[in-house]
Amino acid sequence: MLPTPQYSWPLINDAVGTEVWVKHENHAPTGAFKVRGGITLIDWVLREHPDARGICTATRGNHGQSQARAASAVGLRAKIYVPHGNSTEKNKAMRAYGAELIEVGHDFDEARGEALRAGAEEDLVFVPPFHNELVRGVATYAVELFNAVHDLDAVYVPIGCGSGVCGVIAARDALGLETEIIGVVSENAQTAKLSFETGSLVETDSAQTFADGVAVRVPVQEALDIYSAGAERIVAVSDDEIANAMRLLFRATHNVAEGAGAAPLAALVKERDAMIGRKTGVILTGGNIDTPWFQQVLEGRTPALS
Repeated sequence: MLPTPQYSWPLINDAVGTEVWVKHENHAPTGAFKVRGGITLIDWVLREHPDARGICTATRGNHGQSQARAASAVGLRAKIYVPHGNSTEKNKAMRAYGAELIEVGHDFDEARGEALRAGAEEDLVFVPPFHNELVRGVATYAVELFNAVHDLDAVYVPIGCGSGVCGVIAARDALGLETEIIGVVSENAQTAKLSFETGSLVETDSAQTFADGVAVRVPVQEALDIYSAGAERIVAVSDDEIANAMRLLFRATHNVAEGAGAAPLAALVKERDAMIGRKTGVILTGGNIDTPWFQQVLEGRTPALS
């Protein structure tokens, strides 16, 4: 895939009061950063599991699109599990990329458990939500950003299971930079923040946010090991703050951001007084939001889960 662009938009800068660079992963194939990890993971499957018939994984949408796209390109099955009530447009996109889509469970973590069971039963390579090869792939957007924009003081990145934030940390460290990495979660899905602050895994009872890319209630130890040491802090933002950031991005750039993709800007706006005068980056991780929800956002509302 080609590099995605990064732009500093004057209207974003005016709204925040500092120089902001938006990394546009919404311009990637599949419309989200996860496509990078699909490429590297499936390449790894071909090398390490040459007799594999396919892969099995769970997702809320972007990860599933990336895995289905890459698996189908090399003739492998892609069995993808999603929770009931998942994004209808993301489901359609996954099927269009060749996924065998199965709806099960009430949230991502229940779907993940079923995917793990089915993978073992059907002799498919199980793709976890966090894997070194996924991190290796998604880290490339951070390499692009750091090489294009020098001397960034901080980068805000959303955290679901953690591949994105860990990829940014890996790129920062590999390049010998001192940029602060600030994770962002939803107030309604704080497992990563709670785990970061306590130093051990903290599950939450639910993850009820329309920002489905960060709607995770069970943390990943391997990811926590990395971001607990490499992140500066983790900020929680409300769904209202995320919706406001989505509107700001659309007004200022005419780009569509899904909830998780707008969360970094929401966190920067929340911390703007402390960040004045600092050169910052925000990762617009994806633009895959269902049309009815985005319509509500543009009307000034915050989508509510049924």
